[in-house]
Amino acid sequence: MTAPYRLHYAPDNASVIVRLTLEELGVPYETALLERSKQAQAAPAYLALNPGGLIPTLETPEGTIFETGAILLWLADRHGRLAPAPDAPARGDFLKWLFYLANTAHTALRMSFYPEKYVGPDQGAQDLLRATMQARFAGHLDILETRATPWFSTDCPSVLDYYLACLMRWRALYPEGLCSGYDANAWPRLYRLLEHLETRPATQRAALAEGLGAQPFTAPDYCNPPEGSAT
Repeated sequence: MTAPYRLHYAPDNASVIVRLTLEELGVPYETALLERSKQAQAAPAYLALNPGGLIPTLETPEGTIFETGAILLWLADRHGRLAPAPDAPARGDFLKWLFYLANTAHTALRMSFYPEKYVGPDQGAQDLLRATMQARFAGHLDILETRATPWFSTDCPSVLDYYLACLMRWRALYPEGLCSGYDANAWPRLYRLLEHLETRPATQRAALAEGLGAQPFTAPDYCNPPEGSAT
């Protein structure tokens, strides 16, 4: 590697959360495109780095890291920004919301995107699971709107912010044609955060690199990346 980090990514996949964080930290990194249309994430060379075949993976001088939450936490700790220090009083509260995003909110969203992976080919079962998980994700946003203070505000920047912003972006877009009934304005505190993040140079650089548009969080549209594809 010519830079300290190499991010294995696909446009507008979970890797964009890591890209946004790297840009916000201002640390050099290089990227390695995974062409999802060719199932590059299932290739033996990639599975040697990430045995789950999921995106993202971050190569570092200390070894390879996968799982989005783990990468974000490692980067924040390594660079001393965007998360409370391990001995800070707010550390435990921060961790519970990071794991809430990674294990609970993100999981609900993934199940709504790929219901066939969980209930098989029955269309009725897929529709029910998708509707259930979309409703559950809205409930998660209700909790984050009212309970997760001081996080998700412009006064307390952390890796949580970009994680949430990307989840809300994807909820507005996917599954294509099956995401009606969602309006990010229903969560005004979280929506203000989305507006703020769009003014950040980190967002603007990442959006340009992955073709996410000028308002990737408040007025999201399907990405038009200069290379690769989101699916």
